[in-house]
Amino acid sequence: MISYQFMEHGKPLQKVLQDTPKPKGTEVLVRITRSGVCHSDLHIWDGYFDWGGGKRFYVKERGCIPPFTLGHEPFGIVEAVGPKAKGAKIGQKRLVFPWIGCGKCAICKSGQDNYCVSGSRFLGINRPGAYASHVLIPHPKYLVDSSGIDDAFASTLACSGLTTYSASAKLPELGPKDWVAVIGCGGLGLVCVSVLRAKGVKNIIACDIDPAKLEAAKKLGAKLTLDTRVSDSAPDAAQKLAALAMGSLAGAIDLVGMPATAALGLGALRKGGRYVLCGLFGGELVHPLPPFAQRAIGLVGSYVGNLQELKEVVALAKKKKLKPTPVTTRPAAEVTKILENLKAGKVLGRVVLEF
Repeated sequence: MISYQFMEHGKPLQKVLQDTPKPKGTEVLVRITRSGVCHSDLHIWDGYFDWGGGKRFYVKERGCIPPFTLGHEPFGIVEAVGPKAKGAKIGQKRLVFPWIGCGKCAICKSGQDNYCVSGSRFLGINRPGAYASHVLIPHPKYLVDSSGIDDAFASTLACSGLTTYSASAKLPELGPKDWVAVIGCGGLGLVCVSVLRAKGVKNIIACDIDPAKLEAAKKLGAKLTLDTRVSDSAPDAAQKLAALAMGSLAGAIDLVGMPATAALGLGALRKGGRYVLCGLFGGELVHPLPPFAQRAIGLVGSYVGNLQELKEVVALAKKKKLKPTPVTTRPAAEVTKILENLKAGKVLGRVVLEF
């Protein structure tokens, strides 16, 4: 099999030839044909997450040690199955759920693999991922039939689609005059607009510093857009956002996750509103505590999603309720250049590797 690995953090990925694994027991071997490139991959490639105040969380502390294969948006074809892999058949095209927990703890048994304390089998996080021609999956239940959906777009549902779908479920109950802000219109933000529209939310404000991304968000169903670039003459972005929502911003989903976007989302909420944080850009939050109680606002983190939620996202896409976001397919050999472009903010929507 072929994989693209980084031998050192921040260094170009290398093409590696190694033995193709053989599935045992309930395992399934999937030949990868599409693999999405996510902004989170940049943090793992760099080797750390920025916690603000000069503090860092190093990925080696959760088992990600070079040489390592990134990739947590896998799509492919079942190539081989273990003797106990019931239901999986050779030749099936399948989307792979990558957030695989230990399978033994109470959290995993409740269907919340993505919240597994160990997170021991997350593909591309602490297990070799899908920047490879083959991936070994521990059980057929992690394979999802996405027939009828474009293969490249389907692969992005395993992270960007799932993450935003799960985040949208954490919003408060919305009234007809309530608004929701989508902060950051990259790969996650654009599909977030599409997910919200698919779930019947009409009053969406897309926020970004890139006019091209705001235009893409509008095409996907955002009713209003807000350019959040800061200038001496421009009023405070949170004030502008609150004004656009006519004082009724019930929810803000932050797909960036930095001090400026946190201040934007929290500052613009109406009383009883909720700020949902997904983005991992980095930094720390400094915010007075009394307003949380006085304004009855909520702050909740949302990390990817569970298997059932992925099936629900796929169902929306199959029914054509989920409008596809911009997806560009490029050869896997170009992965380092793609990561560099993503870091530079030059990617609109999602880039998907083709094997």
